[in-house]
Amino acid sequence: MSLFGLFQISGSALTAERLRAEVATSNLANSETTRTPEGGPYQRRMVVFQSQPGARFHLLLANSLGQTGLPETGGVEVNQVVDDPTPPQLRYEPGHPDANAAGYVAYPAINAVQEMVDLMGAERAYELNASAVQAAKQMIQQSLQILK
Repeated sequence: MSLFGLFQISGSALTAERLRAEVATSNLANSETTRTPEGGPYQRRMVVFQSQPGARFHLLLANSLGQTGLPETGGVEVNQVVDDPTPPQLRYEPGHPDANAAGYVAYPAINAVQEMVDLMGAERAYELNASAVQAAKQMIQQSLQILK
């Protein structure tokens, strides 16, 4: 793998982790939303990642062993953003405008601690990929200095 391939891999990971952080933030912001335009409470969302085409282990191994002609690594991409199938939590609040006939209000099944852990994980992964880009940039600059 070339240093420029590292930019592609880390760039794709930066994009994916940014979306993961945005989804976790949206979940936290809507944790008390009982009414959406679609009807019902806000539904927690989750990001599903997948490897980009060409990012298979056997191809990476073959490339590292010097077998040429095989595609370079691909990186990571967001496959989809899906709704969490967990049913909403019911709270007894008979005076709430969204209460049903029995006085229960449906709230999103969002755990703030879980969302914060997801957000911190996305932040750390983003920082690590940004560091990898910076390290590759420094290696390229040092290589250019050697050639002078």
